[in-house]
Amino acid sequence: MKLCLLACLLISQSGRAERLKDLASIQGVRDNPLIGYGLMVGLDGSGDQTMQTPFTTQSLNNMLGQLGITVPAGTNMQLKNVAAVMVTATLPPFARPGQTIDITVSSLGNAKSLRGGTLLMTPLKGADGQVYALAQGNMVVGGAGASANGSKVQINQLGSGRIPAGAIVERGVDSPLGEGGTMMLELHSSDFGTAQLAMEAINRSFGPGTAMALDARVIQVTAPARPEERVGFLARMQNLDVAPAQAVAKVVINARTGSVVMNQNVRLNDCAVAHGNLSVVINTEPVISQPNPLSGGATVAAQKSQIEISQAGGALQVVRGGASLADVIKGLNTLGANPQDLVSILQAMKAAGALRAELEII
Repeated sequence: MKLCLLACLLISQSGRAERLKDLASIQGVRDNPLIGYGLMVGLDGSGDQTMQTPFTTQSLNNMLGQLGITVPAGTNMQLKNVAAVMVTATLPPFARPGQTIDITVSSLGNAKSLRGGTLLMTPLKGADGQVYALAQGNMVVGGAGASANGSKVQINQLGSGRIPAGAIVERGVDSPLGEGGTMMLELHSSDFGTAQLAMEAINRSFGPGTAMALDARVIQVTAPARPEERVGFLARMQNLDVAPAQAVAKVVINARTGSVVMNQNVRLNDCAVAHGNLSVVINTEPVISQPNPLSGGATVAAQKSQIEISQAGGALQVVRGGASLADVIKGLNTLGANPQDLVSILQAMKAAGALRAELEII
């Protein structure tokens, strides 16, 4: 009997274990955002209206000047197949010159559609102002649309799209990895328990003293000196199984949508709740007043409003405390409240000390 119980405990613990790469990242190994401004040509009459977007004409004049074409001053170019766009991309860590990355192209002006357009060579810059990639290519938009006589039909978004492998990396970003003999492992969420468990798992696998937890998020790891050994060391370390500590009991409320999400550690104490709904209904009807015949008066239109106020019953309801998430849900469901009402109820429960969890409103 004891062996069966021990086996069940081991299975449950191993079922909660996660790979260390899912819980933490290596400091310095990160993506870098890139941005650029460019022109898209070849649009089928769905480009920017140049009278309303003068920067499109200015950009085109600058590009033509670089190609040796001079546009006479004062020329009013009525362009329909050109659009100004913003190009964004993410430079992955360890990217080298010559590699390709995906880019996202988004309309900047009032172009109706970017479908079938060709992006001209656009430099992509980082936060330091340096050019790290060059983007160019044909874009395929996964949407369609048509309009005529004031009617419009559209499927998906036509003002933006992606170009797979649309940019070539011209400059790499140095990612110091294990220089000085140590590297920092950063947990995705701060937790002293998880940091301690991760440190113990690393020391069990690579020997005592390999890892040292500095705080609730950062773990200092001693890495091999040779680069080829360092890669294998990191590959083994990231695949270690770590059972993270239980998260803090938390209830997350989205005030805009009324969504309520709670984790498995949320608990309730016994409490009594009364919550009533107040509704106001206003009906407005037009009233037409006509003058008597031959009186010389004019017909007058007025508005008559009827206002009704109704309030639902708010009798006290007993909510029993629960020792599990299922008990908490069962207790809250007895109130029969909709999600919007539940937001107010949970806030009141937290203020009264009946909700044993953190309340976060986003």
